[in-house]
Amino acid sequence: MQLYPANAIEALEFNKVCDLLMQKCRTDAARERVANMRIHTHKDHAQRELQQALEYKNILTSGDHFPNDHTRNMTKELRLLAIPGGVLSGEQLLSVHQLALSIRDILLWFKKNNDLFPVLRALSDKVTYEKKIAETITAVIDETGMVRDNASRELMSIRADLGRVRNEARRVFESVLRKWNKAGYLADIGESFLNGRRTAAVLAEYKRIVKGILHGESDTQKTVFIEPEETTELNNEIFSLERAEAREIQRILAQATKDVSVYAAHLESYYHLCGVYDHIRARALLAIDMNAGMPILSQHPGINLEKAYHPLLYLYNRQHNKPTIPLNLRLDRQQRILIISGPNAGGKTVAMKTAGLLQLMVQAGLLIPAAETSEMGIFRQIMVQIGDTQSIEHELSTYSAHLQHMKHFMDFADGKTLFFIDELGSGSDPNLGGAFAEAIVEDLAHKHALGIITTHYLNLKVMAGKVRGIINGAMTFDEERLEPLYRLNIGKPGSSYTFAIAQRSGLPQSVIDRARQLTQREHFKLDKMLHQAEQQSVKLTDKEKELDKLLKENERLRKHYEEATNKEKRRHEYETLKLQNKVKKEELDYLRDTERKFKQIIHDWKKTENKQEVINAAENVLFRKKQIQANASAAKKADKTYDTVGGTPQPGDLVRHQANHQVGTLQSLRDKRAVVLIGKMPFNVNIEEWVVVRKKKQKAEK
Repeated sequence: MQLYPANAIEALEFNKVCDLLMQKCRTDAARERVANMRIHTHKDHAQRELQQALEYKNILTSGDHFPNDHTRNMTKELRLLAIPGGVLSGEQLLSVHQLALSIRDILLWFKKNNDLFPVLRALSDKVTYEKKIAETITAVIDETGMVRDNASRELMSIRADLGRVRNEARRVFESVLRKWNKAGYLADIGESFLNGRRTAAVLAEYKRIVKGILHGESDTQKTVFIEPEETTELNNEIFSLERAEAREIQRILAQATKDVSVYAAHLESYYHLCGVYDHIRARALLAIDMNAGMPILSQHPGINLEKAYHPLLYLYNRQHNKPTIPLNLRLDRQQRILIISGPNAGGKTVAMKTAGLLQLMVQAGLLIPAAETSEMGIFRQIMVQIGDTQSIEHELSTYSAHLQHMKHFMDFADGKTLFFIDELGSGSDPNLGGAFAEAIVEDLAHKHALGIITTHYLNLKVMAGKVRGIINGAMTFDEERLEPLYRLNIGKPGSSYTFAIAQRSGLPQSVIDRARQLTQREHFKLDKMLHQAEQQSVKLTDKEKELDKLLKENERLRKHYEEATNKEKRRHEYETLKLQNKVKKEELDYLRDTERKFKQIIHDWKKTENKQEVINAAENVLFRKKQIQANASAAKKADKTYDTVGGTPQPGDLVRHQANHQVGTLQSLRDKRAVVLIGKMPFNVNIEEWVVVRKKKQKAEK
C-alpha cells in the first residue's frame, strides 16, 4: 500500500497498535513480523490473515490450548547447522529437540480437531514431522541438555574411570586432611580448589613442613593452599580423564550435529511456522483485549462501520471505567466524501482517525473493534493530513505546507484512494481559505476518491447539496450541559458552538455579547440555524432513546406474561394428565387383579363341590368392576366441568376426590383432616386425597 506522507502511520496511530501487538509476541520471529508488517492491497491476503486471527481467538476464548510452546530464538542454531563442521552444544541440541516436538504436537492437535480450524491448519499442511530428529538427539542428550553416559562406549568407560579415581582422590585427601589437622597444621579443616586442584588451607609457618605443591596464599599471607603430595598423581589422572571426557563429548556433539543437519531445511520450516503461529496468537490476544471481531471484506473501496470504536481510546476508557461512544460511518460510490463539522474538542478528529486506523488494521490482518456486520473495502493508497504541517526545514508556513499536501492529493488521488484531511483550509484568511478548500473538495470528488474532511467553514457545510457524492456529518453537542456528546450524526452539518464553548471556558459575558454584535449577520444566522437544528436533533435522540427503552420494557413484560401464562397452562395440563394417568393405572391394576381372580375362580369351579361359593366370589369381582367403571364415568364428567388448580387447599375452595371424583366445598381444615360439604351433607375426610379445582367457564350460546 502507498501511504502519504511518510508519517501517515504515526498520524493515524497505527504505530501504537503495532507496539501493543509487539508486547503480545513471545518469539523474536513474531516480533520481526510485526516490525515488517505488510498492509495488503489484495482482498485474499487480508481475508486469510483476518480469518487466522479469528480462528486463534476462538481457540483462546474456548479455553483450549494450542501447543505452540517453543519460544526460543533459534537463528544461531540454524546458522550453525548450515555450516559444515559446525557443532551445537548439548543445550542447543535440546532446543532443537524441543522445536521438533512442538511441531509434532501442533500436527497432532490439528489431527485431533479435524477441520475445525481450516485456515490455521493450512499453514502446516506442507510441514512433515521427522521423528529421526528427536530420536537422534535423545539418544545422546538428556532432558537437562547434558550428554548421556551411554552416548558412546568410550564415554561410558571414561566416566566410570573418572568416578573411580575421584572417589580414591577424595578418600586419600580426607585421610591427609585428618593427619594434618591432628598435627595442628591446618588453618581450616575444609577443602578448597585452586587452578582446578583440590588443596588444603595450611598455616603459613608450616608450609615447609607439609609435603605437597603450593598453589597460592591468602591476602593476609597467613594461610597457604597446598595440594598434598599423596593426591598429586591422582589429581593428574583426574585431569587427564577430564580432558579425554571433553574430547569424547565434543566428538559426540559433532556427530549428533552432523546427523541433525541433514534435516536443516525441516528445522528452518519448523522455526518459521512457530513464529507465524506466535504472530497470529499475538493478533488474537490483542483482539480479545480490544473486543475486536472480523468485518465483512469487500474487494471494492468503501467503508461501512457499525458500532465501531477507536481501539486505543476504547482501551484507555476501559482502564479508567469510562464509556466509549460507538461510531457509525459509511463511505461508498454514492457518498464518497464526508464533511464533519461541529465544536472543537467534540470528537471530529477522533471519528476521522477511527475510520483511518481501522482501515489500516483490516488491511494488515488485524481484527477491529466493530460489529461483525461492518463491511470494509480494499484501498491501494491512503493519504493523510492531520495536525500542524508547518515545516521549519523548508521554511514553509502551516498553510503553505498544507497546500503542498493538497497538491499531492489532487495529483495522485483516484477511485481507490482513501484520504483524511483535518481542518481543511485552516491557517489562511477565512474567506480565501474557504474558497480554496471548496475547490479542493470538488476536485477530489471528481476523481472519485473516498475520504473524510473536518472543517468549520460554512461554505463546505453547504456543498453537500450542490456537489454529488458529498455528505455532511455533525458531532453533536449538549448546550444545556455545555459538553460534547461525541456522537456522529450523518446527513446534516453541525454548528461550531463558538459562543457556547466560549461561555463554557469562563470568558466574561461582556466579551461574548460584543463578539455576537461584531459577527456578520448572515454568518451568524446560518450558524444559529444549524445550532437550533442540532439541538432539536439532540432532544429527539434523547426522546427516541426513552421511547426505545419503554418499548423494550413493554416487550420484556409481554414475554414475561406469556411465559407465566404458558407455565400456568402447562401446570394445569400436567395436573389433569397426572389425574387421568392415575385413573388409567387404577383401571389397569384392576383388570390385572380381575384376570388373576377369574383364573382362580375357574380353577376353584373345577375342583370344589360347593359351587355356590364360587358363584358368590365371581359376583364380588363383577361388582368391583362396575364400581371402577362408575368412578371412571364420574372422572370424565368432572373433567368436563372443572379445571384442576392444585396448590394447598384453603377453606372455601372447591375440592375433588382423587378416587371417586366427587366435588365439594372445603369448610374447615385442621392438619390433614378436613370437613368437605358435598351437596348439603358434611363429611370428615383426609385432605391429602383431595385436590383444588375450579368450575370451567361455559361458552356463550349463539
